[in-house]
Amino acid sequence: MGGFDLTRLRAVVFDTDGVVTDTARVHAAAWKHVFDAFLRGRSAPFDVCADYLAFVDGRPRLDGVRTFLAARGISIPEGGPGDEPGAATVHGLGRAKDALFAEAIERHGVAAFPSTVALLHELRRRGCRTGLASASRHCRAVAASAGVLALFDVLVDGIDAAELGLAGKPDPALFLEAARRLNLPPAEVAVVEDALPGVEAARRGGFGLVVAVDRSATPDGLEHVDRAPALLAAGADVVVGDLADLTVLGRVPVGRR
Repeated sequence: MGGFDLTRLRAVVFDTDGVVTDTARVHAAAWKHVFDAFLRGRSAPFDVCADYLAFVDGRPRLDGVRTFLAARGISIPEGGPGDEPGAATVHGLGRAKDALFAEAIERHGVAAFPSTVALLHELRRRGCRTGLASASRHCRAVAASAGVLALFDVLVDGIDAAELGLAGKPDPALFLEAARRLNLPPAEVAVVEDALPGVEAARRGGFGLVVAVDRSATPDGLEHVDRAPALLAAGADVVVGDLADLTVLGRVPVGRR
């Protein structure tokens, strides 16, 4: 199946939702609640499978609003950060989704995928550095809630992206910033993603290995969708159903750890 060759890779950068934490379904549910309320009388309801994966998954929140509504042929004002959550503007819908996601995380907490946690421990045991990169402003809080924040040497999130003016995926800027903070060239860094825009971003950024995770279910866990062909076409070097399918070979420096 393949894996990480640490004779040529010195770090691995992970996306958060759907890769490290089981939060993709929480995002999808929040988007459906917001979009269905807005679409009532305008268009068909938001499809938690097809619409989420095609237009929202992996994108910055406001880009997700713009991309999805454009696909439905709907145009609304951009608005601004002060808009009321749920207002018929890009910012209003984005703020409503953000509030729902934050509420769900606070109420129910976050779970990390055990296989990802095991991989992180193994990479670090062997002397490989790790990073976390996400377009979400909740990335740090999500990682902390899941108990995995200490397993990453660097973190780049939506707050950093806004402050630094980093473009959203499929632009590679977020991943390139993580590589910069690791003081490594992209060719010596692997990226693990589950979203098509993220895979495309990693390929465009010239990263040494692009691993895509296809967990063989939609975000609501109800319907099988084989995304492997699309992920490979977007630039993945390998597609796995779970990170337990990957091997780690190479370094174990510093007293054999």
